[in-house]
Amino acid sequence: MSKVIRIGFLQIAPVLGNREATIAKIEGLISGHPLPDILVLPELCNSGYNFTGRDQARQTAEQIEDSPFLRYLAGLCGRQGSHIVTGLNERDGEKLYNAAVLLGPEGVIGKYRKLHLFLNEKDYFEPGNLGLPVFDLGFCRVGMLVCFDWIFPEALRVLALKGADIICHPANLVLPGLAQRGVVVRALENRVFVILTNRTGTEGEMTFTGCSMIVDPRGDTLAAAGSAEECLRIAEIDIAAAWDKTVTPRNDILADRRPDEYRLLTEKPDSHFQESC
Repeated sequence: MSKVIRIGFLQIAPVLGNREATIAKIEGLISGHPLPDILVLPELCNSGYNFTGRDQARQTAEQIEDSPFLRYLAGLCGRQGSHIVTGLNERDGEKLYNAAVLLGPEGVIGKYRKLHLFLNEKDYFEPGNLGLPVFDLGFCRVGMLVCFDWIFPEALRVLALKGADIICHPANLVLPGLAQRGVVVRALENRVFVILTNRTGTEGEMTFTGCSMIVDPRGDTLAAAGSAEECLRIAEIDIAAAWDKTVTPRNDILADRRPDEYRLLTEKPDSHFQESC
């Protein structure tokens, strides 16, 4: 049964430490355009990424329940009947998390906290502690990852096993081309749609690689951006394509799994294994 929806990404350069300037950029790019059913923004979109230190990381963090940035996005969802996934510098008590938040017309639906921290993120953020949730929007099921999570195939496989049709993946990628190639494989091997929303621009010594993309369950790219442009891209998809996990009439990528043979995946490498590598 066909089920057509519109999904998209907004590739921008969030302004480090200036939420209002970032909101102005978003407004400029979406002005005059009806939002898709699901729109994905970059990682840490409310704050920027390359903090000057712990103080800036904390000063730019926002609580989910009292976030001006999320209130602005929830207003967009309410006016247009859309859903938005955004990266968020989240404060929870004394701790900070690199989070992705899913919003709809009624406000916050759910969140995910990045499991796999990259480089200096380990100086500011706690590792994610909410697992890998999947959210049912009625017309599709959504899972979320953040940036460096892409390199761990187990994360996306878990989301697929939980029934996710679309993986919304905010990112601030700095390693040219790697995630963009990897995401195509992740979509193909799990038969899901992936919306990879990278940012562009430069902060300090970091240059972000852009090239956001929407990939379908066959590994085909449906929409893409260049490395430096700030843009809105939208693709129309049939979500039913993510429901078919068959490769041949006798092969199914999930049903044919042999989890009894994959036990090593849930174990930390021991010293003998590390030495042998």
